[in-house]
Amino acid sequence: MPSPQIVWFRRDLRLADQAALAAACQGGGPVIPVYVLDDETPRHRCMGGASRWWLYHSLESLDASLRVMGSRLVLRKGKADEVLARLAAETGATAVHALRHYEPWWRNAERTLARQVDLRLHDGNYLAPPGSVTTGSGAPYKIYTPFWRALKERMPPPESQRAPAHIPAPENWPDSDSLSDWGLLPTRPDWAGGLREQWQPGEAGARERLDAFAGRAARYEERRNLPSLEGTSRLSPHLHFGEISPAAIWHATASAGSSVDTFLGELGWRDYAQNVILQFPEYGGRSARDPFGDFPWRNGEEADADVAAWREGRTGYPIVDAGMRQLWRTGWMHNRVRMIAASFLVKHLLVDWRVGEQWFWDTLVDADYASNAVNWQWVAGTGVDSNMFVRIMSPLGQSEKFDAAGYIRHWVPELAHLPDVAIHDPPLPVKGYPAKLVGHREARGRALAAWETAKSVAGD
Repeated sequence: MPSPQIVWFRRDLRLADQAALAAACQGGGPVIPVYVLDDETPRHRCMGGASRWWLYHSLESLDASLRVMGSRLVLRKGKADEVLARLAAETGATAVHALRHYEPWWRNAERTLARQVDLRLHDGNYLAPPGSVTTGSGAPYKIYTPFWRALKERMPPPESQRAPAHIPAPENWPDSDSLSDWGLLPTRPDWAGGLREQWQPGEAGARERLDAFAGRAARYEERRNLPSLEGTSRLSPHLHFGEISPAAIWHATASAGSSVDTFLGELGWRDYAQNVILQFPEYGGRSARDPFGDFPWRNGEEADADVAAWREGRTGYPIVDAGMRQLWRTGWMHNRVRMIAASFLVKHLLVDWRVGEQWFWDTLVDADYASNAVNWQWVAGTGVDSNMFVRIMSPLGQSEKFDAAGYIRHWVPELAHLPDVAIHDPPLPVKGYPAKLVGHREARGRALAAWETAKSVAGD
């Protein structure tokens, strides 16, 4: 009888279009699906609270789907390469199959594991394997626009594959942890009520979300920037946890016509972000551009108080506060509002972008190392491809331009009684709503002065 094969699940928690699972099943021997909760390998990049909530429910869903096929998910905790090497010896497995991951800690783990077992890596979490889209000279792209142009020439991606018809089970299953013992869910207090209301983690939830979006994908371009409308796909957490493949999303939406090109470009941006961290593994914690190495970010008690107000949605800027409250309640924030809220922290409050990146890492259900870092560095002007620091977004103007009145009324109820003309910049005092932490003109002047100081220090 063929030897057992291990399938190492990470951020690829699906059965359909899962190349590692398909390859393991083709061997004809028993297949042992495994998830390892590894908080050691990522070190300070272990999953935040919102992601752990999602992970619990996604693993629960994956195990249920496997059991329908006569299989199950083995759960182990510890350093992934060590756990998997021990499991291979314990079960007699001759190979470990996994989808490639590009976060620096997972690449290190893959190299270490490959020295101990026959590790067979497969592609499938991106439209094209990161690192494979290059310039004519074979160099990786640093700028999104030419990257996307080159990636589009390789599209469409291969058709997504169905889940295996059968997953052979071992005669004796190895021991498994209990999911409930991992402490992934918040209890004291249970802050996840809003997440439960908004989301259905798992492969079925991802497919349901895609089906709902596919019917309105043709209107994505005209509605995506309007936070008061359901214009975005909300597929990002399902994509992050690999509950659905980008190929499946591409094929379900591409036929909506030319107006869907902007949405497909967002899928391409996700690929671009992975290519950036492949080139710059420390991108999540290091500014890519000079003169930001010695930028005069604000520190101290006053800055800390401003950061606390930003996190809690008490800045006095309704569009920013609405976004931060949506994030805390649901683990997600509208994309346009993410840019506004991030820009406000960096440029109005003059706080290091890494402070915001870490907050999003802990509170977003779609907290992705590459996308989070690339997006924050784009907004801050510190990235290899980014907005200019001196382009300072006006939260009040953005709120009015993108018709955020309904969005503000929902998330900032103390302003709900105000008419549209006043709600973007409410006349004070309004009972229960704070004054602005800083005026827009004052903040802009302070940011530009800091920029000039940084340039002079850098000798620019």
